[in-house]
Amino acid sequence: MRLYVRRTRAALVAVAAGALVLTACSSGGGGGGKTTENKDARAKQSKSAQQLASQITFGDDAASKGPAEPVPGAVSGGTMNVLERDSYTHLDPAQIYVSNEGQLATLIHRGLTTYKLDNKGNYTVVGDLATNSGEQSDGGKTWTYHLKDGIKFQDGTPITSKDIRWSVERTFAPFATNGPVYLQQWLANVTGTDYRKLLPNGPYKGTHLPDTLLSTPDAKTVVFHFPKAQTDTPYLFAMPGYAVVDSAKDTQLKYDKAPVASGPYMIKNFDQGKSMTLVKNPNWDPNTDSARHQYVDSFAITFNHQNEDSTKRLMSDSGENQTSVSFDNTVDTDNTPTVVGTPAIYKRTVAGYQPFVGQIDFNMSKLTDINVRKALALAIPTKSVYQALGASYGAEYAGGFISPALAGYQKADPLGKVANPNGDQVAAKKILTDAGKLNTKITYAYANSSAGQQYSVAIAAALKTAGFDVQRKELPADTYYDLVGKVDNPYDMYAQAWGSDWPSALTVIPPVFDGRTIADQAPNYSHVNDPHINSEIDRISALTDPKQAQDAWFALNTYIETKVIPAVPTVYYKELQLFGSKIGGAVYNNMSAGIDATKLYLKP
Repeated sequence: MRLYVRRTRAALVAVAAGALVLTACSSGGGGGGKTTENKDARAKQSKSAQQLASQITFGDDAASKGPAEPVPGAVSGGTMNVLERDSYTHLDPAQIYVSNEGQLATLIHRGLTTYKLDNKGNYTVVGDLATNSGEQSDGGKTWTYHLKDGIKFQDGTPITSKDIRWSVERTFAPFATNGPVYLQQWLANVTGTDYRKLLPNGPYKGTHLPDTLLSTPDAKTVVFHFPKAQTDTPYLFAMPGYAVVDSAKDTQLKYDKAPVASGPYMIKNFDQGKSMTLVKNPNWDPNTDSARHQYVDSFAITFNHQNEDSTKRLMSDSGENQTSVSFDNTVDTDNTPTVVGTPAIYKRTVAGYQPFVGQIDFNMSKLTDINVRKALALAIPTKSVYQALGASYGAEYAGGFISPALAGYQKADPLGKVANPNGDQVAAKKILTDAGKLNTKITYAYANSSAGQQYSVAIAAALKTAGFDVQRKELPADTYYDLVGKVDNPYDMYAQAWGSDWPSALTVIPPVFDGRTIADQAPNYSHVNDPHINSEIDRISALTDPKQAQDAWFALNTYIETKVIPAVPTVYYKELQLFGSKIGGAVYNNMSAGIDATKLYLKP
């Protein structure tokens, strides 16, 4: 998923093979560059994402059985105020791929699987509508799901295998343009958008996927037959984009504004861009749900609260701000020193990793000389990006393109960007001199966000010192990805941030570095098309041993970073969030990259 300039993300997550959480390093991640670092605060934020990822397991029937583990001290009742910057553009699961919509989806939608976060901080992929995380056979090509008893939509209609089949098939329809496409591609055994040829009109003209790909032998059984082994299937079905849709009430495009809920809450009213009210779904049965709660009577969500506004309101903790929270907003950078440095306020925060890794891409359609790309990679001071995002409270220096939050993370720094975040302009200049490339002209495009403006100045200065002729080109933040996403764009380098859709490098390396996916607005912004990378992507994707695959992805990451150099990693994104004093149950969920809305309650 791309990082959206206004951090609607992700993620879960936004786009993998065509998704839409957009923009180069945004204000995602709280913090202030001048913050006096607080040891306790750093400990809270640096809780090992690597350990969290390593604990993720695929749950069996027992792990998937409801009700969810009670939140200590939780009580029911009341209205919780939610201060959000961005309104929800999409509510239809097939259109959901940005983070703020994914956060909302945990409250109103359910899928075959979901992530369960227990009170000890352990994550498990469990059966949500299904009895477990999935039963594989045929070497990982066939996955069978049995539906739980008592699962219903908000009007009391039972959820059956027909609804699951329908929900899958409608993602092939022409109107479904914003959601994830992994499942469609897996079933069609293709890359890109050719999957639509498998079922061009979805199920709306009476045609369906063949039983050789998707079968529903009875009302409670769903079987997926993939042409290739897909060992990440339990992760896939935890994506909000594959949640269930009521087949009898599917209004196609109109469903995007008025979906039928299957989760613990349903939409009472929604005034686009202004407000939304969620109330309890009377037909959600806690005994069928091992991951969610329904403590709060209602959520009163209002939009257009910039990070500074929501931070100041929550810092004040006055009146209704005591019962307020934000699902998605971060602590703004200017107020981070006060938040972190004031114990009474800091105790009302949660922190963790976002799934994003920042990188500066080199347009390989233009920068064909690897010596030029290597010199750029060595010279760029990633410290400027780190500081612009709030230093240790908003970022961590990146040594590679794979986040610490992913399974099997291996710490490495082949380009020395962690060891020397100021860059090595002397070494870069020698490379240019030896290659006869001094004064190579570089058109450097950057977003006119506050962070983009801040770090671009330092980067341009460092490149000039290294012997480049740098021309900075400011681009509007709201159309930044539209401009750099064109294959024939006129820029030599530009920043982006990409986040995994689940804790596997399968959702990072292929979408960003597969040369066969080069197209306008595709996430291979560097236009790298290396035969070894392409063949390794195919080989690793077919591996059925998770540990083997993890090791292979990291080896490929090193090859990309040192032998091809289509980009340079800058930072791993982090986040600090604040809430009112009467908010209970607040914990950070690394899988949804934000405060876990399913555990919240109001203190008496």
